[in-house]
Amino acid sequence: MLHDNVLAESISTFGLPGHVSPSDQLITLTIGQLQDLVKDAVAAAIQPLQDRIDSLESTQDLQADNSLIQLKLINDLRQATKKEPQPMQKDRGDILRALLAASGGKLLAQDARKKMHLSKQLFSMLVASMGDYIETKPLHSDNRKLVLLLK
Repeated sequence: MLHDNVLAESISTFGLPGHVSPSDQLITLTIGQLQDLVKDAVAAAIQPLQDRIDSLESTQDLQADNSLIQLKLINDLRQATKKEPQPMQKDRGDILRALLAASGGKLLAQDARKKMHLSKQLFSMLVASMGDYIETKPLHSDNRKLVLLLK
């Protein structure tokens, strides 16, 4: 009997507002609506991850570009040190060697540069290109100054 009363009460209150808890309410959705809900929920859930991936890919691309630029610069520097001296550099090299020979085989780099009327940059390039003929050492009394020596 008790069972019949519960059943009768359930039937009589079916569809009446306030008698069915929200978790027990039924809704009707089409398959398309359900698919859209699932797609939207998944898209919202993965969006922060997608944003992070995009950010990391952008950073990776930037780092790859920077690495490529660095490799090109290193290669350019290597190539520049392997180049043969130009005719003008050869003449200047001969002059520098003659200056060193006339000075007993050694001379302060700044004095040689001034005698040759060259800029610091040009003089440095000249000395760097003459590694087979000239070596440089710091002056023992002042390490900031360089001494050029004939090999």
